[in-house]
Amino acid sequence: MFNWHKVQKSNKYSELILLVYKFVFLFKCLKHKPIMKKIISILTIAFVLFACDNSKKEAPVEKSGIDKQEVAAIYKSVEVEIEGMTCEIGCAKTIESKLSKAEGVTYSKVNFEAKIGQFTFDENKISQEDIAKKIAGIGGGALYKVTKITEIEEIKESKEIN
Repeated sequence: MFNWHKVQKSNKYSELILLVYKFVFLFKCLKHKPIMKKIISILTIAFVLFACDNSKKEAPVEKSGIDKQEVAAIYKSVEVEIEGMTCEIGCAKTIESKLSKAEGVTYSKVNFEAKIGQFTFDENKISQEDIAKKIAGIGGGALYKVTKITEIEEIKESKEIN
């Protein structure tokens, strides 16, 4: 008698081989029972036909960077006038921080005293209107309002005088 517990699961077909050995063992045990022998035969044939199906199954397609087509970034800079700021740290820095985390924004600076914000962004990812909406949405939407948006050529850093 064959000891099927010694069959190692070394490859993808070892489980199938193990099942075949089990069927052969059952087949030998049922020599004197022809009806059970026929049932086991039919089940074995059905199992082999369906388990060894060689038809091509679609493998999961891995997405790679090749399929993605990236569009070149179009950077624009805007200066926005913001109403509703009452303090530098709680208002101006909050707006600056929230906009710097927005997708597509590469530069964010808010000047509390001048009541303006300067932002550089990728026009393919975010628009001027989206920036205005994000500013208006900070703090529940009732605090800040963008009154004017002006496109600028380049952002000039202002020097602070101490």
